[in-house]
Amino acid sequence: MNEARFCTAGILGRGLLEGLAATWRLRVESEDNWLRFQREGKSVILVLWHEQLLPLVPQVRDTGTVALVSRHRDGEYIARVIERMGLGTVRGSSTHGGFQGLRGLIRAAREGHNLALTPDGPRGPARSFKPGALLVAQLTGLPIVPMAAGASAAWHIESWDRFMVPCPFAVVRVAYGEPCWVGRDAGRETRELISQKLGA
Repeated sequence: MNEARFCTAGILGRGLLEGLAATWRLRVESEDNWLRFQREGKSVILVLWHEQLLPLVPQVRDTGTVALVSRHRDGEYIARVIERMGLGTVRGSSTHGGFQGLRGLIRAAREGHNLALTPDGPRGPARSFKPGALLVAQLTGLPIVPMAAGASAAWHIESWDRFMVPCPFAVVRVAYGEPCWVGRDAGRETRELISQKLGA
């Protein structure tokens, strides 16, 4: 029964997201911060706040991107939707299956995939940059490229992150930040400085 429910949610979720996204008036800034790596056949780690997941998923569909998704029940729904939009998934989080998730991300990076992480997920605190993304960057050598989104009009779900759902026909702005590398020998102090920079 659960499998049928998840499958149906994936199909409906994809249809609803695609239909909604088709109405948005998209404005993209500094996209070359990511696309230049794509042109060279190189992978990156995309980081985004959990609340902005919905408007950002369509930007990376069918790009060989693998996302870390929690093992929680709501994570299963998210996984089914984004998989139908051409993203791969690795299951795990800071609270459940962290080691397996890390191992899966490293494997995906070695296979040439982009990675997508929400450093404040799966349960917050909202916009708190946890160290997992930096560890993945340190172990893989991939640059971190931050993504952000905003909307001229949006609904916010009553959840820990106030999950954003841009309204139909809203102006949706997407921005890509400057790439950032985490050296293999980066210590705790350096990582904290990078976290503060990325989380600003």
